[in-house]
Amino acid sequence: MLPEEFAEATRLVRGGLARSPFDETAEAIYPTSGFVYRSAEEAAAAFAGEVDRYIYGRYGNPTVAMFEERLRLLEGAEVCRATASGMSAVFAALACFLGAGDRLVASRALFGSCSVIVTDILPRFGVESVLVDGRDLDQWAAALAGGASAVFLETPSNPSLEVIDLAAVSDLAHAAGALVVVDNVFATPVLQHPMRLGADVVVYSATKHIDGQGRTLGGAVLCSQAFHDDHLQDFLRHTGPSLSPFNAWVLLKGLETLRLRVDAQSAAAERLARHLVEHPAVRSVRYPFLESHPDHDVARRQMEAGGTIVCLELNGDQAHTFEVINALEIFDISNNLGDTKSLVTHPATTTHRRVAADLRAEMGITASLVRLSIGLEDPDDLIADLTAALAR
Repeated sequence: MLPEEFAEATRLVRGGLARSPFDETAEAIYPTSGFVYRSAEEAAAAFAGEVDRYIYGRYGNPTVAMFEERLRLLEGAEVCRATASGMSAVFAALACFLGAGDRLVASRALFGSCSVIVTDILPRFGVESVLVDGRDLDQWAAALAGGASAVFLETPSNPSLEVIDLAAVSDLAHAAGALVVVDNVFATPVLQHPMRLGADVVVYSATKHIDGQGRTLGGAVLCSQAFHDDHLQDFLRHTGPSLSPFNAWVLLKGLETLRLRVDAQSAAAERLARHLVEHPAVRSVRYPFLESHPDHDVARRQMEAGGTIVCLELNGDQAHTFEVINALEIFDISNNLGDTKSLVTHPATTTHRRVAADLRAEMGITASLVRLSIGLEDPDDLIADLTAALAR
């Protein structure tokens, strides 16, 4: 069978496996910065692109290539390129082809660092950035009416869990001549498949669910062969956001259990969300698969499950919200997510602190909003921990 014909579970364990002559069971780690040549002629041919081989650690590495191929097979993309972090993946995916005079239309509901790239860094290079309410197709249509080079969005969004209709936005973007770049980190590559819905480029922070155990940083850009050859390859080679071989090996191991972890975490997250819907100390519960979620129908249509993240808006101010967070005993206070350990953070003062106050308000990031990343603990223990903290 060809690797593309493997079932998902098999691809997650065996995709991209390339054993050395020693026939090791686990994937090998190649901690080398460079590679040697048998002759000066071979080196010249390698740099001329006449032979296909590893040249330099910044260009490629066998362990990194195994991770890239495994994730490529999982996503169903033509190419996957790994990066040192999720944010380097986001920046590379946009900066490799956007330039002065280009127009970028993006959803306003973005992770804090993504918002900085879109609203601050790219405009310094002459890129016009336009923000829209990602759930409003009329706003997308109006913003794209004048044309655009790219569309950028994340769905579900961090942290407000807005869900965007990927197929509809992709159709609008392509009609305007724009490429669609999707940050799929909250949905994970097993719960949502943006390329099947029209996306051209998909980015991940592999630091999150792909590692899933708080061990390492990593990122990935998935795209067509043409996008890679025309834009991405040279950008990565010459700016150097390289993933280390050891981190690639850790992420390979993470992919092996990705489906098992995400399924269990998503089931626990939905159970916790439904339990807290009627809690008197909670103003609202945000979770894509709750019937009360405004984007519930879209989420059900394009996601296999609601994901591992739950957001609570509490009845009270920031001081009260901090008291609840500090009273939690099982949840660790951390701005990471997708971990096997359950985590809690206060987005307004951490992940989205640098986002302008008016934009935070538009995104629904209030002083009483709490983001929960559900891990693999017993759901009953997590519910008891939250219930006790809210009662205090």
